[in-house]
Amino acid sequence: MLSIIKRALPLLMAAVLLAGCGQTGNVGNMAQDPAEDEAYVEQVDMEVVELEDEIVALAAAPAAQQKLLMPTASGKQVAKDKKNRAKIDYSNIKDGYVMCQFSAATTKRLKVIVQGPTTKYTYDLTKGEWETFPLSDGNGSYKVGIYENTSGTKYATVVTASLKVTLKDEFAPFLRPNQYVDYEDAPDTINQAEKLAGNETDPMKKVEKIYDYVVKNFTYDYDKAKTVKSGYLPELDKVLKAKKGICFDYAALMAGMLRSQGVPCKLDVGYAGTVYHAWISVWSEEEGWINGAIFFDGTSWQRMDPTFASTSKSSKAILKYIGDGSNYDTRYVY
Repeated sequence: MLSIIKRALPLLMAAVLLAGCGQTGNVGNMAQDPAEDEAYVEQVDMEVVELEDEIVALAAAPAAQQKLLMPTASGKQVAKDKKNRAKIDYSNIKDGYVMCQFSAATTKRLKVIVQGPTTKYTYDLTKGEWETFPLSDGNGSYKVGIYENTSGTKYATVVTASLKVTLKDEFAPFLRPNQYVDYEDAPDTINQAEKLAGNETDPMKKVEKIYDYVVKNFTYDYDKAKTVKSGYLPELDKVLKAKKGICFDYAALMAGMLRSQGVPCKLDVGYAGTVYHAWISVWSEEEGWINGAIFFDGTSWQRMDPTFASTSKSSKAILKYIGDGSNYDTRYVY
C-alpha cells in the first residue's frame, strides 16, 4: 500500500499507548543561551501538593539530523535543594529537554512535573538515575519540579526551576531519547533501525520502511493490555524481541527507531474516538509536522494508525476510521 507513495510524502505512523504552605522556590530564569547565566541554588521549603497518577493509554484492538543525539546533564545550569538531594539540570533547554535526578536515600515515590505554556506533564522519577523530560510545548515559560510522596496523593516540593525556553528549532524536543521514548540503552533497536534504513537518506523513506516493518511483524498483546499498571514504561529492546506489545510499546518503539535515524518524531497521546490511544507524528521538510500516519491510496492521502492497522490486518473499515482525523484528539506530546 505504501509502496505507491510518490515523492515519499508523509506517512505517519501511529502506535497505540496503553492501559494510564511554604514558599515554592523558583530557581533561575534562563536566558536564551544557558552559557550566558551562572547556575545557582535556592533553598526550597516543602510545599505540599496533590498529584494523581497518569493513566496508561489502552486500545481495543526536515532533512535527517545528525544521528544518535543523546541528552547530557552537563552541569552548566543546575537547580538543587539545599540538602543536595535533588537536581534539575537545565543546561540544554535550547535542545528541548531537561534532566532530573534524586540521589538521596528514600523509599517514597518521586514525581517530576513539567508545566509548560499550555500543558502540564506529570512523570515518575526513579531514585538515583538521571532521567530526561522533553519541553514539548515549544518556546515559552516553564516550571519544572521534583516532588517526594508524603502520604496518599500528597507530595512535598523538593526543588523547582522556572525557565524561559527558546528552542534551537521546533523539532528539537523530538530528536533525542526521553523517559517515554527511551532508546538510549536499546542497542538492538538502534541497530534494527539502521538495518531497515540502509543507505536511505530521505527521511520519509525511512518512515515508510520502519512503519512497514512494525505493521507486518508485530501483533497487539491483549493479555498485557489487561494487566498493565500505571507507571509502565516500554523497554524498547524487549518490545523488539517479543514482536508484540500494547499501544505505548508500538508508539515508543517506532518513535525511538525514527529518532535514532535523525527523523523528528512526536509520540502523541490522546483519544481515538473514546479510547485512550497514542500515535506518531513525523516531520517532513516539505509538509512540516504530519499529524498521524499517512498513506496514498491512489487518489488522496489518508491517515494511518499502525496499531489499528496491524491488529485489523488493514481492513477497509478500520482504515476508513483511521482516515477520519476527527477521531483523534491529542492531549499530550512526548
